[in-house]
Amino acid sequence: MEDCIFCKIVRRELPADVVFENEETIAFKDINPMAPTHVLVVPKKHLASLDDLTGDDVGLAGNLLLAVKEVAALSGVAGGYKMLSNCGEAAGQVVPHLHFHILAGKKFVP
Repeated sequence: MEDCIFCKIVRRELPADVVFENEETIAFKDINPMAPTHVLVVPKKHLASLDDLTGDDVGLAGNLLLAVKEVAALSGVAGGYKMLSNCGEAAGQVVPHLHFHILAGKKFVP
């Protein structure tokens, strides 16, 4: 998508504090962090949300989860982080591009 902010970061049209990247994913620090550690893990392929994953995206979905694990380790929070993905505007999704938040460094209320 031409005007998607995360697609622009993937294409390096916008700056980001990138902490991890592989063939299918990129991870960068959130510009409005909600915790001491707040990193976004984003597929390079544009998908609006989890609802847009198909059977053709099984490999990508697995790669995203492994990227979350790797980013948590690189961030020093392995074993003590929250991962979440909002699905749709009604759930609080602000950027319509699938992404996972890695949050750590504070106590989260269940």
